[in-house]
Amino acid sequence: QVQLVESGGGLVQAGGSLRLSCSASGRTFSSYPMGWFRQAPGKEREFVAAVSRNAGYTYNTDSVKGRFTISRDNAKNTVYLQMNSLKPEDTAVYYCAARGTGRYYYTAVDDYDYWGQGTQVTVSS
Repeated sequence: QVQLVESGGGLVQAGGSLRLSCSASGRTFSSYPMGWFRQAPGKEREFVAAVSRNAGYTYNTDSVKGRFTISRDNAKNTVYLQMNSLKPEDTAVYYCAARGTGRYYYTAVDDYDYWGQGTQVTVSS
């Protein structure tokens, strides 16, 4: 069992930056592909970014390319999402997710086995 705890959300003006962190329990974090998703009110949960278990592969959804960067520190059991040039449409609850196995990155909600509780990001115009 893996427990994921997100932090770093908050209120920021458009054009600002935030860095989300996701800390994972367990000794096998380095074997888990990780992802970030978000869910706005009244919308389905959507993929944002993913990273392979050794950080050799990363992938972002088109709407955040050039603005968001996913990274991980396996020594700290932590994955990050650096968010720059934030827009009001980035407002959502952001979730960290872990997949129990796999060599690459994964982009579907159903690809992941474990989820955090989410952290709110609000971008004001």
